[in-house]
Amino acid sequence: MLRGLGVVAMAGLLAACQVVPKSGGPATVAPPERPDESVGPGLPTDTDRHRVALLVPQTGANADVGTAIANATTLALLDSRTERVRITTYDTALGAAAAARQAVADGNKLILGPLLSEDVAAVAPVARAAKVPVISFSNDSSVAGNGVFIMGFVPGQSVERVVAFSRGKGHVRFGALVPKNVYGDRSAAAFRTAVANAGGTLVAVESYDRSATALTGAARRLANAGAMDAVLVADSGGNTIRAVPVIKSAGPRQILGTELWNTDSTLGTNPVMRGSWFASVSDGLYGQLAGKYRTRFGKAPYRLASLGYDSVLLTVRIARDWKPGTNFPANRLLAADGFGGIDGIFRFNDRGIAVRALEVSEIGAGGFRVVDPAPTKW
Repeated sequence: MLRGLGVVAMAGLLAACQVVPKSGGPATVAPPERPDESVGPGLPTDTDRHRVALLVPQTGANADVGTAIANATTLALLDSRTERVRITTYDTALGAAAAARQAVADGNKLILGPLLSEDVAAVAPVARAAKVPVISFSNDSSVAGNGVFIMGFVPGQSVERVVAFSRGKGHVRFGALVPKNVYGDRSAAAFRTAVANAGGTLVAVESYDRSATALTGAARRLANAGAMDAVLVADSGGNTIRAVPVIKSAGPRQILGTELWNTDSTLGTNPVMRGSWFASVSDGLYGQLAGKYRTRFGKAPYRLASLGYDSVLLTVRIARDWKPGTNFPANRLLAADGFGGIDGIFRFNDRGIAVRALEVSEIGAGGFRVVDPAPTKW
């Protein structure tokens, strides 16, 4: 869907862009190519462009992440060169529901964001009452549906992908080590389903509280639970490094991981992690986005910035046949051929969850090596 990052290979994309900031946060916007002559005390009067709200934290603890997402939406508008979409940013740190009410009152017909699942829950009823769809950056599948779509990287999909790959390599007996939190619970549920769907045998699943002692104890119980070909560790690279020697103490096992490993390029420096597999979105185009981002904003982006970029590409594609001032055609989000962007191809299922094409990588001394590329079409 992209050729480099300077040209978006989608028919119908036009020229120029404008983003209207609503907070006093860091400047993230390039000036418009021509001034809007009808500026009043509120938003500029504009009947030719689609009003789209971006709801992200611009102050508070998550301000840096929110600003990175906002900056990425600016880059996407510049790269797509569309004059049909205008994005206005609202600060969810000041109250997500209040931000949504202001966005609706300002005439926005689509909401991109928010980031946190609790903010999505607060925004959803406000947006639903106004018939404004929400495309959130959350990865919490429990908040999807009834007008809310989520673009975040759902952990279950990574688990399913790496388990299926492992099964295809002849592994039959599986175990898993997961933390006692929402991420761990969902990873464990996805793991059980994935093993069954792949025709494997589930040997054991062990969970642990966030302490070194609990982690070691759970890893030891798992190691002694019986013969296993492959073990999933649904945690960060640091915790996995501590657990793997214990897991392998009862015999060699193929170690599997999730998308959490994708941002830790140092994993290969530890010999115990070499040869491990994990599934995630491709980083090929993200590297180009990160380079362009550093050039424009003087710092590296957060990895989630790609969600902001891709949400704009999605909006621009649909805007080709969306009449300004009318309700956003949410049914087009369910297109069978889906969408594409920095993180590869994806499409929303009937629950409003972004289903992504993932690649499988192997950890080596020199970094990550793709051993099973992501599909390029559905």
